[in-house]
Amino acid sequence: MSSHHAHHQPAQPSSWALALSATLHCLLGCGLGDVSGMVIGTGLNWDNFSTNVLSISLGIVGGFALGLVPLLRAGYAVRAAARTVLVTEGVSIAVMEATIALVQARLGIVAHGHLADPLFWLGMGLALLAGFAIALPVNYVMVRRGVRHAH
Repeated sequence: MSSHHAHHQPAQPSSWALALSATLHCLLGCGLGDVSGMVIGTGLNWDNFSTNVLSISLGIVGGFALGLVPLLRAGYAVRAAARTVLVTEGVSIAVMEATIALVQARLGIVAHGHLADPLFWLGMGLALLAGFAIALPVNYVMVRRGVRHAH
């Protein structure tokens, strides 16, 4: 009889599926901010340090803001939503942003490239892929420990 009831329960997503969803969500927010910062700083001919500070800052803001939206829509108060995002998204955002910045610095093609240069965009893409690759196992561990939630 218990097997009969098991057929009526919805399947729970796997830890890897939740981690993948969380990491893609983080990549979208951080990536939009990072690319925006690099485009703005490079377009204004800022020095590498200032451009990277803007890019990382907008990446953090983008990741944080994208995490806030569904919670605010679900009726969370701003303070409670911010606290929840800081706990559930903070590690993922930090790991992703640190990786993106390190890869960009090591490649040099982003720091010294121009917006019309395909190598600039290749470097941005590689940095974002690296951030995703490093953040995915971090999010998996968080899901397994019950810290992450589905988006």
